[in-house]
Amino acid sequence: MKDRIKLILFIVVFLVLYFVPLHGVRIMGAILEAFFMVQEYAREHVLFCLIPAFFIAGGISIFITKEAVIKYFGPKAKKVIAYGVASVSGTILAVCSCTVLPMFAGIYTRGAGIGPATAFLYAGPAINVLAIILTARILGFELGIARAVGAVGFSIVIGVLMATIYKEKKTETDDFLIPDEAKSKSRSLVQNGLYFLVLILILIFAAWAKPKDPVGLWNTIYGIKWFITAVMLIILFVMLFKWFKKEERQEWVLSTWIFAKQILPLLFAGVLVAGFLLGRPNTDLGIIPSNVVARLVGGNTIWANFFAAISGAFMYFATLTELPILQGLIGSGMGKGPALALLLAGPAVSLPSMLVIRSVIGNKKTLTYILLVVVLSTFVGWIYGFLF
Repeated sequence: MKDRIKLILFIVVFLVLYFVPLHGVRIMGAILEAFFMVQEYAREHVLFCLIPAFFIAGGISIFITKEAVIKYFGPKAKKVIAYGVASVSGTILAVCSCTVLPMFAGIYTRGAGIGPATAFLYAGPAINVLAIILTARILGFELGIARAVGAVGFSIVIGVLMATIYKEKKTETDDFLIPDEAKSKSRSLVQNGLYFLVLILILIFAAWAKPKDPVGLWNTIYGIKWFITAVMLIILFVMLFKWFKKEERQEWVLSTWIFAKQILPLLFAGVLVAGFLLGRPNTDLGIIPSNVVARLVGGNTIWANFFAAISGAFMYFATLTELPILQGLIGSGMGKGPALALLLAGPAVSLPSMLVIRSVIGNKKTLTYILLVVVLSTFVGWIYGFLF
């Protein structure tokens, strides 16, 4: 079967290379746009978003015991706590759909149930407090509130449905219940908590985007973000050399590298394809013209909402970039319902993230997760457009 698939891929690639008019202006522009988008992603997101996320994932894998993950996120965990914590995780992590992947992989491979893990996967990039506030300010208060309520609700509903569809066995002899205390004997729970808090703060402040408003709290924080990041890095190094053994630090770096080499190639491949298809935000240089998309998402039909949701699911949105894109689409005639559908599907899923999620949870679960995001976004967008 694998050889057959490879043969089909070889044939498809050959036919594309043989027949596609690569000298065409649109195609040449889309090819360049694909590489420009990868370069932009590498410059703006790898150093200050993905690398801190990889280190957090590595820390989760090494320093959080399986027992602790199972206690709060496993199949036997109290549902209120598991889904409650997962559904509001994005209020702390101002990350995109790709940056959250290492952390999702970390908690899932450490023993988290598929339900809470996918709730976290959706909520991480979807419930960004700054994004919610800016949505309300730029696109309207009603749309901002609808996005916040929809994102929290979606994370719980998607998690519960994933756990229901893919029921996990609850056996008393599950080896995930065996405490893994060797790596945490030298530190207290408070020390481990402070370690992860510092890592999260480094991620948040290093990735803090420049706000459009030149005054206010967000702009003030942006002005001192590197000072705060440097202070957090100093604190982290002090923690590492005072609280952690040399072997633990080595294992942490190795675990971080394992996540990086698994995820980065897939992410760059996905960003390359997304750039070719749709181009960078506000460029209209992808192979698919933006005016075509705008024509397809006008009004409030089920089709318009579905197309907005599926388009958003395949597009890549860096944190907050969905807002200027939506401004342009709404100005071109996009309806309120499709706008919400794209807001609910776009930041949480992307073509690059799909490739990585598949490598972590497999084809069937990935397809189910994507379908749930698209269908729920379509339905809620249609209801919102009907009411408002």
